[in-house]
Amino acid sequence: MDLNTLLETTVGGLGYELVDVEMSPRGRTIRIFIDVLGHERGVEVDDCVKVSNQLQRVLEVENVDYDRLEVSSPGLDRLVKKPADFERFAGQEIHVRIRIPLNNRRNFQGELLGLKQGKVGVRLDTGDVELEFANIDKARLVPRFD
Repeated sequence: MDLNTLLETTVGGLGYELVDVEMSPRGRTIRIFIDVLGHERGVEVDDCVKVSNQLQRVLEVENVDYDRLEVSSPGLDRLVKKPADFERFAGQEIHVRIRIPLNNRRNFQGELLGLKQGKVGVRLDTGDVELEFANIDKARLVPRFD
């Protein structure tokens, strides 16, 4: 079983969503970002401790060689990666960077409209655009502070 599948299975089994995994250049630090499914409260310190303790045991049993494990929330500016994320966060402000420019533009920021037929809709000040899901390099929520 590869590391991402192992992490996804373990985190999911505890009732959390694995948002992202980062590895240090030499693979000595494993940094994971989790979210709480079905709750508005967000990730708390106790959630990170619970996931970290379980992952330490699993990684030891699976003989995964690492020096440091970090577990945290995805933050207010969380990554939006999976197709389900683009549906879940529809209506929120998003910043999207695409790989291949559309009309000489690679960066778009506006209201996320969701994902339909492989295209991510974003409402900009100048109108709506549809971006190919496969062309998205990185997408992050933009926090609003009222």
